[in-house]
Amino acid sequence: MMDEKDLKEYEDNIKLVSGMKKSNKYNYLQGKQITDHESGTRVYDISGTRLPSVTTVLSATKDQQFLKDWKAKVGNEEAERIKNISSRRGTAMHKFLESHIQGVGYDDLTELGQAAKPMAQKIIEVGLTPISEYYGSEVMLHYPGLYAGSTDLVCLHNDMETIVDFKQANRPKKEEWIEDYKLQCAAYALAHDYVYRSTIKQCVIMICTPDLYYQEFKIQDADLKTYKHKWLKRLNMYHDLIFDEKEKTTPMKAEDFKK
Repeated sequence: MMDEKDLKEYEDNIKLVSGMKKSNKYNYLQGKQITDHESGTRVYDISGTRLPSVTTVLSATKDQQFLKDWKAKVGNEEAERIKNISSRRGTAMHKFLESHIQGVGYDDLTELGQAAKPMAQKIIEVGLTPISEYYGSEVMLHYPGLYAGSTDLVCLHNDMETIVDFKQANRPKKEEWIEDYKLQCAAYALAHDYVYRSTIKQCVIMICTPDLYYQEFKIQDADLKTYKHKWLKRLNMYHDLIFDEKEKTTPMKAEDFKK
């Protein structure tokens, strides 16, 4: 049963979400997400076809030197601890946001859940205000034969069809640090436009830190087109890597020497 404080918070959330209407403009396909916990890779099963996730492609093709230097500085154990806390807090924040957008009740009484709650609220109060309607929350998107992934929100933001990505961060981000966030959103926009014949006009990345510092980064017009091309280059790089790995692990046959 809700106490007076919880009831007021629930009513305030209803008021905030009342301006965001659900639109059924797009009939989104469903797919199954499969994660290999040992390798950390993720694929999506779309009608029997397994496609690499956008995050798996980006992780496999990114420059890992900064991460290696950071781990060397803080130690592997501490790096893993920070990574796990950030991941769990981010998952909790996303759950609060998803529940709010869909208009369903939700709470997380764990310590990390309570830390994530005001972060989600900050994004709701600031980031979601320009959104008049949404087409889908936690939407699975794919580009046939190439890749798949789940975007946080597809909506009408300032009267433009938009891909939205929610992120938590331990500290404020400089724009040059979020290149892969932009590539991720561009990949989703490319897939959405191809499958649903849409015209995604922009991507908006909404970031909040535990001390409630909110940041927003947008890619539009020519920049969005540029990031789509950059994403396709990374995807091509990923396929080259996978091909090389398969060649290394496939035993040669006698007939190969006759070619």
